[in-house]
Amino acid sequence: MNGPKMNGAESLVRTLVASGVEVCFTNPGTSEMHFVAALDHVEGMRCVLGLFEGVVTGMADGYGRMADKPASTLLHLGPGLGNGIANLHNAKKAFTPIVNIVGEHATYHIEYDAPLTADIEGIARPVSGWVKTSRSSTDVAADGAAAVAASMGPPGQIATLILPANTAWDPSNGPAAPVAPPARSGPDADAVRKAAAALMSGEQTLIHMTGDALRADLLEIAGRIQAKTGCRLSCMTSNGRWQRGAGRVSIERIQYPVDIALKQLESVKNLVLLGAKVPVAFFAYPDKPSVLIPDGCNVVELADIAADHKAVLTALCDELDAWGSEPKIQQAKKPDLITGGAITPDSVAAALGRYMPENAIIADESVTSGRGFMPYTEGAPPHDWLALTGGSIGIGMPYATGAAIACPDRKVICTEGDGSGMYTLQALWTQAREGCDVVNIIFANRSYAILRHELTNVGALNPGRKAIDMLTLDRPALDWVALAKGMGVDGVRVDDADGFNKALARAVEEPGPHLIEAVM
Repeated sequence: MNGPKMNGAESLVRTLVASGVEVCFTNPGTSEMHFVAALDHVEGMRCVLGLFEGVVTGMADGYGRMADKPASTLLHLGPGLGNGIANLHNAKKAFTPIVNIVGEHATYHIEYDAPLTADIEGIARPVSGWVKTSRSSTDVAADGAAAVAASMGPPGQIATLILPANTAWDPSNGPAAPVAPPARSGPDADAVRKAAAALMSGEQTLIHMTGDALRADLLEIAGRIQAKTGCRLSCMTSNGRWQRGAGRVSIERIQYPVDIALKQLESVKNLVLLGAKVPVAFFAYPDKPSVLIPDGCNVVELADIAADHKAVLTALCDELDAWGSEPKIQQAKKPDLITGGAITPDSVAAALGRYMPENAIIADESVTSGRGFMPYTEGAPPHDWLALTGGSIGIGMPYATGAAIACPDRKVICTEGDGSGMYTLQALWTQAREGCDVVNIIFANRSYAILRHELTNVGALNPGRKAIDMLTLDRPALDWVALAKGMGVDGVRVDDADGFNKALARAVEEPGPHLIEAVM
């Protein structure tokens, strides 16, 4: 006699595992309990609990950026998805593959408009490239396979599968076979010729890149093109993953402040875009341009973000006959420590460049304090740099946690502002529970410092006490060492450059997680 049939939830979990999904970041509720139970029955799926959905989605972002494949999330109905939207926005801008599994009321219960009833598809669409609600338990497995394939479709996107409770508990037809994602597009011959012409024009030409073009092997090809033509190479201000350091081709990053970016770009006559868009200001400012390239600059779109960037750069190198040109490789160099006196952005940057271990992952959300990191770290050992792609703060500690779970043999260093960190400090608890090797550096300037600058930039003059109170984090001051201890993470507070240097050296040497509160 045959036993009971596999339910929809188990068929979905087995399909996800067969499709290469190995981690589920979760904060579940009642509607997801059959999926939770299925996780116990299926080998091959690691489950990681986050204490807030913004931590869950941020962890999935960091994991996907480093693993080059999706994790799944498990979220509770519309409100749970809504709580995770900010870091899904960042993941969307980073083109990170993620499979969201969002619970829903049983199909027959929705008509009663229970308190948690919501338009989940409507909530999901702004951050998802693919959205579907399963209609029956026999559809769930195939829908899951399609979701994984959609998430991996170029250039990487968020796929949200909504799982009504009865489709999880009713019997299924078993797991579905994996579905192959669509292939990336190849080089466009006409675009390659136009880019080559611009690069050989004798005018200053900038190849502006993001996405897979920022991987080390592709940067080497771009470096050959640079050596052949004398062009400049740049990347966007914020990129999902950028491979930097000694032994790699170094490129410039377009800066966040408008006046600095305008200066960087003022002499560019030809702009060749590879995955990137024309540089624009993050915000509109009175009497400043939104588009940052000079009037009359010739723009050539070599390939969009969904293209096979390696094939495109290879075709351009062929067109230019540049394979014999040797790229300029960044030499290893470590900055001297800055000692004595208060902690400054430069002293932190010097310590980071000095102590960063080989193959470190930098999860950066130091919106104000970290703007000067690049010069101090360009000759550091090879590393990956993750940035705040969507501008929605509160991602630093979550995506550091996800990156550590994707790459447990690599040290992760999270650079985080105190204001941003308070959005998702629950990630520290997950780091402690999972034993993540993360060094969390909290820049405690007791304010939303970026907004103090922006107050001036937008022309809001002579702010009074009410305005300033909205931008400061004093009365009372945050105690990050106590917050970390309450989450199970060892922490230390330092208030001078020497103390910071010693704390970072120790934290890099020891297994994590650690937290350093750097009082600025």
